Amino acid sequence: MHKSLDANIFRDCFLGGTRNLVANKATVDSLNVFPVPDGDTGTNMSMTVKTATKEVEALTEGNLNFGSLADAITRGSLKGARGNSGVITSQILKGFCEAIKDKNQLGPKDMVLGMKNAAKVAYSAVAKPKEGTILTVIRVISEECSSYAGRGSTVEDFLEGCLKAGEVTLAQTPDMLPVLKKAGVVDAGGQGLLYILSGWLKVLKGEEIAEVKEDVDAPHDDPLMDADLDELENITFAYCTEFFVTNLYPYVTLADIDKLSEKLSEIGDSLICIGDLSLVKVHVHTNTPGLALQYAVELGELDRVKIENMLMQNRALRAKLEAERKPLGVIAVASGAGYTKMFKEMGADYVITGGQTMNPSVDDFMSAIRRVNAERILILPNNKNVILAAEQARDMAEKHCVVLPTVNVTSGLACLANYDPNEDIDTNAKAMQEAVREYTCGTVTTAVRNTTMNGLKVKEGNFIGLSDKQLLVKGNDLNQTVVDLVGKLGGEDKDLLSIYYGKDVSEEECEALVALIQEAYPELEIMSFDGGQPHYWYDLLLE
Repeated sequence: MHKSLDANIFRDCFLGGTRNLVANKATVDSLNVFPVPDGDTGTNMSMTVKTATKEVEALTEGNLNFGSLADAITRGSLKGARGNSGVITSQILKGFCEAIKDKNQLGPKDMVLGMKNAAKVAYSAVAKPKEGTILTVIRVISEECSSYAGRGSTVEDFLEGCLKAGEVTLAQTPDMLPVLKKAGVVDAGGQGLLYILSGWLKVLKGEEIAEVKEDVDAPHDDPLMDADLDELENITFAYCTEFFVTNLYPYVTLADIDKLSEKLSEIGDSLICIGDLSLVKVHVHTNTPGLALQYAVELGELDRVKIENMLMQNRALRAKLEAERKPLGVIAVASGAGYTKMFKEMGADYVITGGQTMNPSVDDFMSAIRRVNAERILILPNNKNVILAAEQARDMAEKHCVVLPTVNVTSGLACLANYDPNEDIDTNAKAMQEAVREYTCGTVTTAVRNTTMNGLKVKEGNFIGLSDKQLLVKGNDLNQTVVDLVGKLGGEDKDLLSIYYGKDVSEEECEALVALIQEAYPELEIMSFDGGQPHYWYDLLLE
């Protein structure tokens, strides 16, 4: 544990943050759901910090100080800033570095100053800050981080607290920004920032960070294909315009840079105009890019000018969506990374996060229906409390949708196993519903209150096993409760048991359970999968 960091250790933290963001770039990219993005958020942010990394790596190790390190991070991140997310990231780093550049050691209280200045500088860089974005995440971290820097706190304690505050805020971003709620995702930039900070923490803890080759991108869904067709017409300003102003004239002042920002705000939106008398970075969406350049050239020389026609991108995207439209698509509801992955691998086009304790709304289903690029859609609600919302969305949707009344996630998987994309929607619906009748489902969780059901007196904290319809077993030992549930579900007469273990169960713990079940039911073939579901220790599917 570190009470404070010297410049060399913080250098390693910064490089680790870059590696962690790059390793998770595809995840951040997949959250970018705006109709015509300037470039994927994860790509933009990673390119920003990678340019800063090159500046940092050029510094001589050994006698490194915070002043030279801060200058390298600030200069490099501004040079490499791409898109709104990259520019804001550069300003967060600039603000943090401004506050620590005169330090000899970096402790939690010093990092509090860094976080507070990071939020201040980032907000000042954006003409019209939006809540529900990376700005909100850094702001809340800056507001709460003092509580993680008390007497005796380590840098690890501080970063863990910042990450916790950031994660809570990130989860709330869909409620702050309607476009995120409509798309069913959290803010991409905020997620990218947390990957950077968690990279710092991983370095201090000695945890491994995956290395990603420069010329290989991890496979991920094309975020453009998640675009809502209804949103593609909403482009007010056609040209995404970016450039640097360098070698500013001797008579130029900071007030002149502010005036440039004011002029640009009158001819466009999505404006960022940041920098100082050595370098200014501009990003603006406008219908008059030539005028933007004319304003800027009055201050100095132009460099790295980039103008992209977003209307052309819009038309290309619409053509691509039309060309790749499928006759039939599938929407499923699931909670847990493992379940989500399995549904997608089995053919689901879109997985709505939700289920028990987190029932998706009608609007969540409507958003998913719009985003699935198919003429007809099968919907697997996978929870009895979700079926009604799915049916209401079906009745409201312009597309032809069929809701299969799957009551839990394992029956949804069983249903999807019988899906044939080459058949029509009615044939699939009939075959999938008939297949579900051949399966028996169960689940094991923890009782949250005292009750009596089905003749069983249950106390809070007991492990309980349920079928689709009723409570079947209880116990004080988790594994034995699962074994008992298999018996109640008719395990002795079944051929195959699929076990899906939750996020609080390790693979080794599941393997130990499988051995116990195998001993009790030697004729039963057993397979186990990582479902990653919250609240439920195990889900069972017998056939």
